[in-house]
Amino acid sequence: MENNTFLLSAILFLPMLGALLCGLIKSDKPYFYHWLAAGFTGATFVLTLILGGRYTANGLAQPGFQFIDVLPWMPQFNIQYQVGVDGLSLPMVFLTSLIVFLAVFVSWKTKERSRLYFAMLMLMETGVLGVFTSLDLFLFFVMWELELIPMYLLIGMWGGPRRQYAAIKFILYTMLASALMLMAFLVIYFLSEPHSFDLIVLLKSQDSLLAGMPRGFQIAVFLALFACFAVKLPMVPFHTWLPDAHVEAPTAISVILAGVLLKMGAYGIIRFNLGLFPDFMQWASVALALMGMINIIYGALLALAQTDMKRVIAYSSVSHMGFVLLGLAAWNELGLNGAILQMFTHGTITALLFIFVGVVYDRTHTRDMAQLGGLSARMPIASALFVIAALASIGAPGMSGFVSEFLIFTGAYGNSLTGLPHFLVQGLTIVSATGIILGAGYTLWLTRRVFFGPMAERWADLSDIKPVELFSVVILMLFVFVIGFYPALLVDYINPASMQLLSHVPGGG
Repeated sequence: MENNTFLLSAILFLPMLGALLCGLIKSDKPYFYHWLAAGFTGATFVLTLILGGRYTANGLAQPGFQFIDVLPWMPQFNIQYQVGVDGLSLPMVFLTSLIVFLAVFVSWKTKERSRLYFAMLMLMETGVLGVFTSLDLFLFFVMWELELIPMYLLIGMWGGPRRQYAAIKFILYTMLASALMLMAFLVIYFLSEPHSFDLIVLLKSQDSLLAGMPRGFQIAVFLALFACFAVKLPMVPFHTWLPDAHVEAPTAISVILAGVLLKMGAYGIIRFNLGLFPDFMQWASVALALMGMINIIYGALLALAQTDMKRVIAYSSVSHMGFVLLGLAAWNELGLNGAILQMFTHGTITALLFIFVGVVYDRTHTRDMAQLGGLSARMPIASALFVIAALASIGAPGMSGFVSEFLIFTGAYGNSLTGLPHFLVQGLTIVSATGIILGAGYTLWLTRRVFFGPMAERWADLSDIKPVELFSVVILMLFVFVIGFYPALLVDYINPASMQLLSHVPGGG
């Protein structure tokens, strides 16, 4: 295991350096800041590929954290800068660097205050990468908060007509949730002996930590952390900020929001709720399956009721993130592997769908499906590619969404629980499976209403998808098919982490 190579730290802070240079360098050249952002986010993505290759060289069978960088920060409080990756965080780091890099090209037409826009985009990337790599609870909280500021500005300054409302709603929901996280982390810190924010130490001394924490405190800390991450996931009924944020956000920010930011909530539940309180997670398996089912069905029904393209996909995200909760309820490797893989596959597929919404809106200046229709006559390439993305979204075989959902349903139906909980989770899994049918309904309905049928005369002069737009689409589709046909490419990273997470409770895994 390689420590203090600072490769991971370079990945983490390279986008922040790009943001700093945006602030320091003033240029009137067209697309200067676009290319600057593309350079720094592209370099971050390349370093992530190098990290993945070296991680493979270290041996995928080794569970635990690798590439740990440790530096003293506030030693009097046992706070340190400590980052690392394992099979849970590495796919999320890769997903983040990929999505943000492509979001730069999705933002290529952004000319108004482009200097600030791309600075905020890269600063947000550092915050999100920090969330997925932090091994110190205090550092995790700082990175969690760091992501909020750029996102608030990106929605509030470059969004749609109701951007201020959406941005304020986003920040209020997430800041209130963050307060719960901070209180939970402080309880963990003061009840650990010696006081520590070090996640590795806390995981190793989990039994003594829980033994020194009264049962009531354990439940309160577990629920506080779960509530915080459930808001970000988003879990019904904490989901209402998401459709407003998506509708008002610029296309690239919707791509990042759905592709990456929702995964922070799922990651937090797995890393902290499952990692530090596995017995409570096992005890709550039926509740997790129920909440997953509600997300899947309710989100799908809401998607069916929408007329705005962005709202359909926003509610589809609510539905698809419910599969993650269902996978966690399985309490076996199949379900957990599927839940983590779902985080990655949903990120790429939903990012694809939002890019196409941006392509349509850029040409028609409307997302109202009642005003659209027949666009395939003028946009044959875009419509053909959208059909492929739609099939990926509904989990067609040969695409990545099928693999993750198959693992989740197989794991949840064959869950490792005993007695009544086993049969309850099985029943909830069967009901949740109807979400696939509903998903096919709203996705194919959206496709038909926008791209097929009679075309209005006013769309006769529309242009097809352009090369800069096609670049992001092709790369994302490549990952959709590669993971669909060869899921071991990611599952080999994920499985050791899943086995370790499930090993802390007798009967887990």
